[in-house]
Amino acid sequence: MGYHLPPYGLQTMLKEGHRHLSGLDEAVLKNIDACKELSAITRTSLGPNGMNKMVINHLDKLFVTNDAATIVNELEVQHPAAKILVLASKAQQEEIGDAANLTISFAGELLQSAEELIRMGLHPSEIISGYTKAIKKTIEILEELVEKDSEKMDTRNKEEVITRMKAAVASKQFGLEDVLCSLTADACIQVCPKNPTNFNVDNVRVAKLLGGGLHNSTVVCGMVLKNDAVGSIKRVEKAKVVVFASGVDTTATETKGTVLIHSAEQLETYSKTEEAKVEELIKAVVESGAKVVVSGGPVGEMALHFCERYKLMVLKISSKFELRRFCRTTGAVALLKLSQPNPDDLGYVDSIVVQEIGGATVTIAKTEVGNSISTVVLRASTDSILDDLERAVDDGVNTYKAMCRDSRIVPGAAATEIELAKKVKEFSFKETGLDQYAIAKFAESFEMVPKTLAENAGLNAMEIISSLYAEHSSGNTKVGIDLEEGICKDASVMQIWDLYITKLFALKYAVDAACTVLRVDQIIMAKPAGGPKRDKPAAMDED
Repeated sequence: MGYHLPPYGLQTMLKEGHRHLSGLDEAVLKNIDACKELSAITRTSLGPNGMNKMVINHLDKLFVTNDAATIVNELEVQHPAAKILVLASKAQQEEIGDAANLTISFAGELLQSAEELIRMGLHPSEIISGYTKAIKKTIEILEELVEKDSEKMDTRNKEEVITRMKAAVASKQFGLEDVLCSLTADACIQVCPKNPTNFNVDNVRVAKLLGGGLHNSTVVCGMVLKNDAVGSIKRVEKAKVVVFASGVDTTATETKGTVLIHSAEQLETYSKTEEAKVEELIKAVVESGAKVVVSGGPVGEMALHFCERYKLMVLKISSKFELRRFCRTTGAVALLKLSQPNPDDLGYVDSIVVQEIGGATVTIAKTEVGNSISTVVLRASTDSILDDLERAVDDGVNTYKAMCRDSRIVPGAAATEIELAKKVKEFSFKETGLDQYAIAKFAESFEMVPKTLAENAGLNAMEIISSLYAEHSSGNTKVGIDLEEGICKDASVMQIWDLYITKLFALKYAVDAACTVLRVDQIIMAKPAGGPKRDKPAAMDED
């Protein structure tokens, strides 16, 4: 006869099948380990010489990229503590659109320092208090490092834009940043509104076309649609445009009807009245002055026949998001049903041309005046290269939006991080109490950036860091790493600048994430809900 032990403690309270982890070893240090693993993955992708990761997601889609936001998105992180770091990087991506890697890597470094302090005997709450004091001090120091007069900026001056954009694009596509920055800056300046703070990232589109190389890439004022025109008319200039959201076709009635036909004449006239009705509708469109018809749904054969007869160009855009952008580009209003449009509902294009680029047939709609959308046409040899170029352009566009909000800049190439490390270290000596150990470790964590940049470029990290400290101690606060020559150089000479606002948010989010992880001392997981595992819904389209 087996003994039946009654449950005791937490087991009496929770359903069976739960898991409960508590204490330093089980909860805190395990959480820190998971976060360290995640930051170790992204850290090798930091900076211009960052390595690429090959990620295959649950739908068997292949990603080859060094963009941390894409990597952590596709990894489907399960561990609850590591998820907090992923959320911090997503917040950074939403807010600024760049430096997601710095957020994760810096948070991982802070947690590694916290682990050493915990093993020395400090309590997590003392570490959190030290980190909070340190980030306040860091923000003060960061403001002192801002380049003089950089808050005054003309967002339509291409050179100033490229100066601020270069570092963000180079970290994704090192060596191609000059070409990409020029394309992105042109596209952004074209669509920049009168008040730059209202700049909308969605107004810069990217069209990826296989074939050619990056030097074949161009910027188009307007839209590039990846489909052919429906009819035989392939080119129209200076034309009015009408947009029908539901399609150009005869509408079927909602209720079923029966038509009795008694004679052959009635049968003939019956089909003729349908033709006459469609012709009447198309004629009404022609009389309104429109030369281009854009349909959001199917185009009927009879309607197409009359469009051809009246020399109307017909385009079909099946994505409703693309249709909205087309309306924004041309200034047209999408009409719900086929009817005579009012003059106010018509849009205008300077030219719509169907072209063949590298084996793909595309329709290019250009509008020169009052342009609200521009498209960067990227060319490259493979899909994965195109995807990575698109991410670099996205980073450039996001950086442009950030500089429209706040154009202040700080020295790049790890110059800012070393200066912060030096100043925060000095601040830690003035503190009394156990906080000072946490503040000193916080200062050391900044060394992660120059160390990683040097390691990724194959340089000796210890030599680089010590010579950076030597330069900064003698008052050269703008000295950073020149990765090409492997020496320390003035960032203002190399023209490597980072946006102040990007750094500020990345460091803030990293500290918030690290402190959140440190505050956890117990993990209680209920038994997962039963039932058969359902397949996940298919992925959404790229809009």
